[in-house]
Amino acid sequence: MLCDLIIVGAGPAGISAAIEARSHGLSVLLLDENAAPGGRIWQALEARGAKDADDADALRTVRLFRACGAEARWRATVWAIDPDGTVYWSEDGATRSARGAFVLLSTGTTERPLPVPGWTLAGVMTVGAAQIALKTADLVPTGATWMAGQGPLLLLYAVQALRAGGRFAGVLDLSDRRARWAALAHLPRATRAIADLGKGLLWWREINRAGVRWIRASDLRAEGDGALSQIRFRAGGRERAEPADLLLLHDGVIPSVQITRALGLAHTWDAAQRCWKPATDEWGMSSVANLLVAGDGAGVGGALAATFSGRLAALGAAHALGRIDAATRDAAAAPLRAARARHLALRPFLDALYAPRPPRLDDSTLVCRCEEVTAGQIREAAGIGALGLNQLKAFTRCGMGPCQGRMCGATAAEVMAEARGVPVEQVEPYRTRFPTKPLTLGELAALNDAA
Repeated sequence: MLCDLIIVGAGPAGISAAIEARSHGLSVLLLDENAAPGGRIWQALEARGAKDADDADALRTVRLFRACGAEARWRATVWAIDPDGTVYWSEDGATRSARGAFVLLSTGTTERPLPVPGWTLAGVMTVGAAQIALKTADLVPTGATWMAGQGPLLLLYAVQALRAGGRFAGVLDLSDRRARWAALAHLPRATRAIADLGKGLLWWREINRAGVRWIRASDLRAEGDGALSQIRFRAGGRERAEPADLLLLHDGVIPSVQITRALGLAHTWDAAQRCWKPATDEWGMSSVANLLVAGDGAGVGGALAATFSGRLAALGAAHALGRIDAATRDAAAAPLRAARARHLALRPFLDALYAPRPPRLDDSTLVCRCEEVTAGQIREAAGIGALGLNQLKAFTRCGMGPCQGRMCGATAAEVMAEARGVPVEQVEPYRTRFPTKPLTLGELAALNDAA
């Protein structure tokens, strides 16, 4: 199968790119692991319907995608991409492939790990996972449910869960109080996104009116015999213990770079978010000529900003393929850039207010859940010569489990940087290789036959 543009990921950026590309006559194939468009952020939107103005706008975009004429393959797991633009994926237990003149990666984000002692106990999960359960299965928090961490998602999920009839025992705010002063310097620019600021204040008020305790805390621990039974933390200068049935952790999100790393794309260090992201130009073009990256996978900016970056990438591809001239491309791009800049005006404020803090883990805390590697083992490996994460694999098997470092990579790098006394960006990140997802024997056989 040949097409002009293959899009990997059907979140806000991916489906917006498909709509824009189809409007200029490009043939489009979109691949996504889910059963419907929207990605994690707009997941199950068609099924649950619009509940506010933001949902209504998102649902309108999803419906425009349905009608745009792009070919979509659902439950399609992409695991390799060749230099000529051939994309391989698994679907219905079989290996399939197609080649695109351009490939657009809109793979979104991964939640930044928030490892605390006891975070591997049954009953501890991420806020993002709880939000997916709320959207797709109407599972609401009840009983002694606590949230802990920092970032806007704590506010958003709390409001969504409360409106759905959920309850919380409380929220532990683990952010740095000093970050408020750093964030104030960005407030004048943030007022360009005054509607988004106002939305956050309304969420805060709604949570307070619901009687949810909001506690500034530190030194969080999850405790229990095989399953969570209580949490322990410091607040107000003293140690406290509270019963807990469910603990939801969150420390922001970072770009998902598994595929971009495997493709060998150039990456840059985002100092504000303490993470790597693919290097792209104004049209989403990466360091490899036929590969584009758009949305939060190219730098976290939120759903609305992602829609505009997806459309800009599609315009760049349409021009490169000769479907539109430079003047047409630039005229169409101007209002998109302006709208995207308005939505991104809030990011420096949020990045400063919720600045990720280097983890200070005791030696017994697990970092790599797959291979059960502790912070102490990482420090020991650094002490005897491991300089980067790829060497760390050989010393400890950290990052060699099913997730291939998606969950442990950021934390392992922080622990190693601390142990070596260097900035974290000087710790070599994992070199991901294809296939980025496990293959069955049947899929391998089908691939060999195709070859």
